[in-house]
Amino acid sequence: MRLMLDTCVIIDLLTDVDSISPYAIDLLGDYSNVLYASSESMRELIVLFNNKKLLNKYYKTAEDVLAAVENELRIEFLPIRRDVCYTYSRLQLNKAMNHFDPSDHIIISHAITERMALMSSDLKFEFYQDQGLELILY
Repeated sequence: MRLMLDTCVIIDLLTDVDSISPYAIDLLGDYSNVLYASSESMRELIVLFNNKKLLNKYYKTAEDVLAAVENELRIEFLPIRRDVCYTYSRLQLNKAMNHFDPSDHIIISHAITERMALMSSDLKFEFYQDQGLELILY
């Protein structure tokens, strides 16, 4: 299985793995599954690090964070291609839950375009299942 990981999953893997459900841990630890992250998630991690939130007590540099994601967690970064932008342009937003986070929308669009299941803890993502998102909540 190919899994796209939301930024929150990556943060939990780096800082608080005990907060992840046993089911999700089994999926993440199964080496037959290939783990991916949108380059948008990598941008979010860099911003969090540079703004001195969460990751600074674990890593010395933003580059160390990216290296840990890639090498320790074995997560492959995916670039945001043109087709992802077109999916994003068609995405109907979850206005009822005030879900206006453009980073979330890019990550959701990326998962839909790549036809990957997206793992997240964000309940607002359920709205996007009718638009082609396969969601795994943890």
